[in-house]
Amino acid sequence: MKSSAFFIYSSLVLLIAMTSMSFTSVNWRNLGTMVVNYRVEKDVLNVQMRDGKFDQLKFVVKGGTLNMHKVVVYYENGGRQEIEVRHNFDRNSDSRAIDLKGNNRFIEKIEFWYDTQNNSKRRATLTVFGK
Repeated sequence: MKSSAFFIYSSLVLLIAMTSMSFTSVNWRNLGTMVVNYRVEKDVLNVQMRDGKFDQLKFVVKGGTLNMHKVVVYYENGGRQEIEVRHNFDRNSDSRAIDLKGNNRFIEKIEFWYDTQNNSKRRATLTVFGK
């Protein structure tokens, strides 16, 4: 009896884990990764993924902390959108899904504005996902 309950419980945990992993890999696409340079207050990520239109962004920070103020998204059609983020990212944290204005858009580049102060003394790696 205990072994069948354990099997059911293990199967359920495995199914939930596989579902959450497939959500990330299926719905969100990696637009680029960069190591934050704390000597400047602004970094630019040139988006290499030109074969998709996006209406949401998500930021994942690994390795170090990051105090992000705002993001400016530049679209291929010449438009731009400024997004106030105002979020202190801990090591290994991520943002909420951020909606982009307008219809699905091609993104040319993303500009990040953040603090140059970093008490963790580790450089953060920032990855941007689009959906």
